[in-house]
Amino acid sequence: MATIRLRETGEVIEGHDKVQQFLESQEVLYEHWDMSKLPAELNAKFVLTDEEKAQILTAFDTDIRDLAERRSYVDWDIIALSDSTPNLDELLAKFKNVHTHTDDEVRAITAGHGIFVVKGESGYYNIELEPGDVISVPEHTPHFFTLMDDRQVVAVRLFIDTDGWVAHPYEEKEYSVE
Repeated sequence: MATIRLRETGEVIEGHDKVQQFLESQEVLYEHWDMSKLPAELNAKFVLTDEEKAQILTAFDTDIRDLAERRSYVDWDIIALSDSTPNLDELLAKFKNVHTHTDDEVRAITAGHGIFVVKGESGYYNIELEPGDVISVPEHTPHFFTLMDDRQVVAVRLFIDTDGWVAHPYEEKEYSVE
């Protein structure tokens, strides 16, 4: 289950209901999908063939289509990142820039871990995501995504715009991503 860490106070929010309540207050959608749907051989696999990506999408097809219908998403894909990903450090450096989108940024974690850092009403907070966690950061909300120490994640991404989303830089003088 996801864990929230408030950067300003150090407060930690845990437990499905408390995390969901906090994120709802921030207008961030949070759900948890049943990970038993994922074929066992894909539970900890971070370098995926196109066929394996299709297997993940098939396994969660009902969940994806339900979310897509409720939130007007029209396209989805799989992203897999690990130390085997070419130019991973350069890619992560781009992710660590606070930005906004004119589209929601949606992730359903199917393996590994990731962190969304989001600007809320009272400052920045981390959303530490585990397999099964699904979030949708609303359009125009300052945020960035990075990996946890194990540096590996597989996630379903959903989009409203079939071209995907475009990051718009967000600058804030008193904020540092480190």
